[in-house]
Amino acid sequence: MKTIERIALILFSALMLIISVILCLTIFGWIDAEFIGDVIKASIESNVTSNILLVLSIIFILLAIRCIFFDSSAKEKEEYKNGILLENVNGKLLITRETIENLVNAVVKGFDSAEDVTTRIELDKENNLIVFVNLSVKENAVIKELSTNLQNKIKEAIKRASDLEVKEVNIKVKNIEPVSENIMNV
Repeated sequence: MKTIERIALILFSALMLIISVILCLTIFGWIDAEFIGDVIKASIESNVTSNILLVLSIIFILLAIRCIFFDSSAKEKEEYKNGILLENVNGKLLITRETIENLVNAVVKGFDSAEDVTTRIELDKENNLIVFVNLSVKENAVIKELSTNLQNKIKEAIKRASDLEVKEVNIKVKNIEPVSENIMNV
């Protein structure tokens, strides 16, 4: 929370506390309602006091408009749009999409039958991680077995490295590459 927002919150809280206490004292009959009216009337009739109240009123109006219509966390959310923000008592950690994409690419490259991989990471509205993998496979690959193993390994690697849960790992096989055999004639 920014300093101006903290000050606004403190001022607003103090004002609400004073108004609430005066209202409770008036309802219980410990302060006469006419006395409150006389104090307000005297404050407005005095030049100096009315100017101070006018400035305070304008400040409260501007702070209220700012708090209602301008979300201070919008800029912060925009910064975190390209990654996943994790928070704890010690601070914040931003894991970028590129970091997760590189992790997925490293996992895929660990499989001999997978080649030429591209990865895309998305977050849905509930901040669930969805991984999209496009790859080419060698012609001797068993695609169903390879995709199942890749999905499990990718989920495990992301969980181990970042403690994030992956909702889906979607694999698209875009090509089958022929296996190049080196035949040596003797």
